[in-house]
Amino acid sequence: MEELKLWQDDPWLEPWKKDIWRRHQATAIRMAELSRGSERLSDYANNHLYYCTHIEGDERIFREWAPNATAIHLICDRNGWRRDSAYAFKSTGDGNWELRLPSDLLVHGDCYKWLVEWSGGEGERIPAYAERAVQDMETKIFSAQIWDRGRYKWRHRRSAISGDPLIYEAHIGMGTEEYEVGSYNNFREKILPYIADTGYNTIQLMAIQEHPYYGSFGYQVSSFFAPSSRFGTPDELKMLIDEAHGLGLRVILDIVHSHSVNNTAEGISELDGTPDLYFHSGERGMHPAWGSRCFNYGKDQVVAFLLSNCKFWLEEYHFDGFRFDGITSMLYYDHGLGKSFTDYSSYFSGNIDDDAFIYLAMANRVIKECNPAAITIAEDVSGLPGLASQFLSGGAGFDYRMSMGVADYWIKIIKERRDEDWNMGELYHELTSKRDDERTISYAECHDQAMVGDKTIIFRLLDAEMYTSMERSASSITLDRGVALHKIIRLITASAAGDGYLTFMGNEFGHPEWIDFPREGNGWSYHYARRQWSLAHNPLLKYSELLAFEKELLKLIKREKIYRERPVKVYQHDERQLLAYTRGDLLFAFNFSPTNSYPGLRIDLPPGSYKHLLDTDMKRFGGFGRVAQGERHISLKDGISDYISVYLPSRCAIVLKKGR
Repeated sequence: MEELKLWQDDPWLEPWKKDIWRRHQATAIRMAELSRGSERLSDYANNHLYYCTHIEGDERIFREWAPNATAIHLICDRNGWRRDSAYAFKSTGDGNWELRLPSDLLVHGDCYKWLVEWSGGEGERIPAYAERAVQDMETKIFSAQIWDRGRYKWRHRRSAISGDPLIYEAHIGMGTEEYEVGSYNNFREKILPYIADTGYNTIQLMAIQEHPYYGSFGYQVSSFFAPSSRFGTPDELKMLIDEAHGLGLRVILDIVHSHSVNNTAEGISELDGTPDLYFHSGERGMHPAWGSRCFNYGKDQVVAFLLSNCKFWLEEYHFDGFRFDGITSMLYYDHGLGKSFTDYSSYFSGNIDDDAFIYLAMANRVIKECNPAAITIAEDVSGLPGLASQFLSGGAGFDYRMSMGVADYWIKIIKERRDEDWNMGELYHELTSKRDDERTISYAECHDQAMVGDKTIIFRLLDAEMYTSMERSASSITLDRGVALHKIIRLITASAAGDGYLTFMGNEFGHPEWIDFPREGNGWSYHYARRQWSLAHNPLLKYSELLAFEKELLKLIKREKIYRERPVKVYQHDERQLLAYTRGDLLFAFNFSPTNSYPGLRIDLPPGSYKHLLDTDMKRFGGFGRVAQGERHISLKDGISDYISVYLPSRCAIVLKKGR
């Protein structure tokens, strides 16, 4: 057994070395088996080039893997959507089926399906590798649609962004202010310039993989290779990504490989009549909380399907990486439900699905082989050691892990504690605690906190006053508190973050209300499934001031490259609710007290001159202007200590920079 960096960096993993080594070796062996002697595992991930439909010479070929099928027919407009022997597939062995037709019989834009027969039954199915699925607006039935590749001509190269991820989490359908489903074109024309102007460098697109139920937020995927047609065409999505690259933005896909929709008519569940074609059999094949199907990551065909899916989105659509959703559910036999993960035994108690871990490690390798600059982010609440460590160190190879506990912590203290009871030591620990061998992305809130039944931070802080008191001239105890804390919370979350920062669209300017997709319970209304951008651009409203602060915050992060250095705490006073830390040459100082301001506050720092760069109380951000702008603080000496003296008003944060 070799020594792996994973446990060398973390002595607490010493008792679990054998488990880690066994998993590491199993991953290496699995990679070698699937790559079949090739140096590139990505050479194995080409199923999307073989299955579904492709032109070869003067023939259009259709293929499907359906080992339990006894017959497959293609049904379409040409044959009246009926079984026709001229459109019958032939078995080619190993569960594969193939149909060859003249290339001009079915053409770009034609809709079709499979009619799959099995012993004791039959059903209409959409191809597992379908690259486009469209819904009939009258019948609401989905069909596959031929969409030939190579039609779109790319104008911009992939973004060569080296900066730390500043991520704008976005949903195409919600990207409009109108009472409708937004489109790829609307997002490209109106939202891309706004994102770039605000200062984000990465867009995380949700709900791209086709999903039959709009209200699932895109997390109940049916067609894994098809961009959702409710937003527009594949070429329009490519145009969006192309233009984002032209603006210097990365675009990453919120990819769902943790489960699949249970629907048989739209999805891959029971494609050939069996429940375990791509999934586990029995109870293990059904997610107890989500009602969806759970992939069998130990099956070669499933791994090939998912790895090919990663490669497809990178190469066909030029995505710059992925945020993998629901990894906790993948990794544990019990899906992590009801688990607190308070000690390391939680990760090595026989509850880990090694096949899922191995798949994730292989996915990261394939992605890096396809695009070494691509980034991968793990959405995992368990904190599994090694998830965001390199494979050679004993990990799964993700570049970043989402710091999911940060958002939960903010909601907890806002809901459950008086402002006077916020503890600075606890707060600093929650915001900065991370494994030394991993990079993390922090956020004060994402789409989870905005869903119906929950509340965004600004909504919790202001409640009903969001509807009545957002004019710039308005003032009240509740309003002043909410606006101040919204800025402070975002500043401390972003500045104390490990290696990157994320927000869900609209939250940067305090978007009101919650998210609720059209459904029977709300009269199929789009009122809460859109973004009211006009609020942020109205100079008479406080939303514009919150947006102005977000812009300055992101500008500061990028200009000063704050994530190159770790936070170092230099001052803490729990009773006064004061906290200060440095990152490189920057000092971040916070006063969370609702009532007490502190003139002449002493903070011990290296000798030098410290210039004011930013504070949350600036008038153009909706504050009271209590801090002198551009002021320099010259260090003083008291015995052996150097320090500066600052004025830190109540509910205010300041950022100073040490001169060189």
